Amino acid sequence: MYFIWPRLLLVLVLLAGVYSGNSLADEGRYTDEERAHWSFRPRMQVDVPVVDRSIEQSWVRTPIDAFVANRFAARKLVPAPAASSAVLTRRLFFQLTGLPPSQDDLRRVQGDLTPDCYDRLTDRLLASPRYGERWAQHWLDVIRFAETEGFEYDRYRSGAWRFRDYVIRSFNEDKPFDVFSLEQLAGDELSAENDRDRRRYQVAAGFHRLGPIRRNAGNPEVAFSRNEVLTEMTDIIGASFLGLTVGCARCHDHMFDPIRQRDYYQLQAFLAATHEHDVVLATQEERGNHQRLTTEIQEQIALLNKQLADADVEKKKDLQGVLERLKERLPGPLPLISSMHNDMEKRSPIHVLDRGLEDKPGEAVGMRVLAVFLPDQAPSLAPDTRQPKTQLAHWIIDPDHPLTARVITNRLWQYHFGQGLVRTANDFGANGDKPSHPQLLDFLANELVRRGWELKQLHRMLVSSRVFRQSSRVSETQESRRLDPANRWLARYSRRRLQAEELRDAMLSVSGQLHHVGGGPSVIAEVDQELVELLYKPTQWAVSKHPGDQARRSIYLIAKRNLRLPFMEVFDQPDLQTTCARREASTHAPQVLEMLNGRLTNTLAEAFALRIIAESGSSRAQQVRCAFLLALGRAPDTDEQRAAERFLGQGSLKEFAIALFNLNGFIYVD
Repeated sequence: MYFIWPRLLLVLVLLAGVYSGNSLADEGRYTDEERAHWSFRPRMQVDVPVVDRSIEQSWVRTPIDAFVANRFAARKLVPAPAASSAVLTRRLFFQLTGLPPSQDDLRRVQGDLTPDCYDRLTDRLLASPRYGERWAQHWLDVIRFAETEGFEYDRYRSGAWRFRDYVIRSFNEDKPFDVFSLEQLAGDELSAENDRDRRRYQVAAGFHRLGPIRRNAGNPEVAFSRNEVLTEMTDIIGASFLGLTVGCARCHDHMFDPIRQRDYYQLQAFLAATHEHDVVLATQEERGNHQRLTTEIQEQIALLNKQLADADVEKKKDLQGVLERLKERLPGPLPLISSMHNDMEKRSPIHVLDRGLEDKPGEAVGMRVLAVFLPDQAPSLAPDTRQPKTQLAHWIIDPDHPLTARVITNRLWQYHFGQGLVRTANDFGANGDKPSHPQLLDFLANELVRRGWELKQLHRMLVSSRVFRQSSRVSETQESRRLDPANRWLARYSRRRLQAEELRDAMLSVSGQLHHVGGGPSVIAEVDQELVELLYKPTQWAVSKHPGDQARRSIYLIAKRNLRLPFMEVFDQPDLQTTCARREASTHAPQVLEMLNGRLTNTLAEAFALRIIAESGSSRAQQVRCAFLLALGRAPDTDEQRAAERFLGQGSLKEFAIALFNLNGFIYVD
């Protein structure tokens, strides 16, 4: 059993006479057992099952419910009751937009008594620009997006923010996932009918530049070997699109999956001609003026540096001041797109490397997709094949590919339900998790492909299900927690803590400070100077001065590898060095310190207190009600109202605001 994109197989066969020295016969065949791993098989064509009689038929609202309900019956589980309207509204807002509902939103939901009000709310949130800002972050986690190169110098990649905006825009436009994938994998090879499309493709091709890269100080050349760059590009394709740990085969045959070391380098060969390419977005006149001003100031700086060498202490102090002012006058980089292109003259010869060491090359290899999906004896493409990344991309996005649709479907399920149907979202191999509901996974993947790879329709199906709309709280008389403590079989909704970006954005939102300006260069937020001094060049951290920048959504904060905001770091923002398939939610003391004493929390608590007064007046009862609605999306119960009023009789509104920020009802999504 094997799978291959038919047109690529035809190309391989036609080129067999051109480059036929490297077939599977040279390295051993793949056994039927290796090819039979569940994720390598073609997707099952699945019908919606008949629901077991022990499950109340009215509970099943969508096909998803039917698949899940039968697992309830097999394990003697009883589904949790439906979540309350307030809980479900808040859940839906955070899941689709990453923001809490406003008071106007809550009033609109409460006043809409039509049968399809939930579905219309879902459509409204999916159509909101806030949806793309939230869901882009998930993809950026997977592909380890950053705007700096890491290592000791951590240089900025000017224009990298354009890729972030491209991802946000793609999600908001509901760009089909196969098109989205093609543009990232092979954007620089795609032909465009106009400048707008060409620039979009160039931005998308920046996908291949997102990994960390080491350079010498002041030298644009890569300090590490070209092999390290190719390794970064190859590994992320395997993890993000295929859900496979192909990088494990860099130094030797994969220990668990049927991926030979030779397979790894043949996959890498598709990228052999791919090199960095900065597309400058400036006219010749603008470039000339920029160069003249830069040269003029650099000459003055060089002259001052010479004078500094012979100056006395007092004179040096004056010269240093002049020098700093000159450096501030240096023009910033011209606007550009951080992209890639093929340079066939600089194409890297690809060899199987002994233990992955560039200085120990073995046999030269050509391009070929992972051989476990090919028939035995399938040839390689010639090294000088044109548009190699397009060939690779079309294999990955083929509707019948057994992995691609499953992997992205599983990612969406994971983000909505807390864990994937396959819990190892980046590893669908033998060492990864097996799907809890294999037929459901294939049904959803088939639906995704059948409906044109559009993700919003899959979102609708997931959040419309009874499974999604269950309460996260179960009574002590129900045994689901004992029978299924990890909630693998979905007899309740999995409560989750807000991610770092959501928590910051939620505090900005309820305090009335959130500045809804999308796109453009990233924001550099204020941090303690001691942190900035740890950077190789503290001048890299030039705090954004534009009004409102500090209150923009977290996705627009600079993604710098060598400095994360302390607030974001303590709440488990990934370190941007490697792909993050799923964020963990740790619990430790520094989180409490940030939420009680942190600069961000206290600044926004003051703003929240002022908003409460502005919207509810001086009545303590009204202040409490207003604060609860804003922070928790619901009115306080009698005990909460009474306790909060007593608190306000002794403490300040700012302290009350901080207390609300620290409630589980604020920090968690039920």
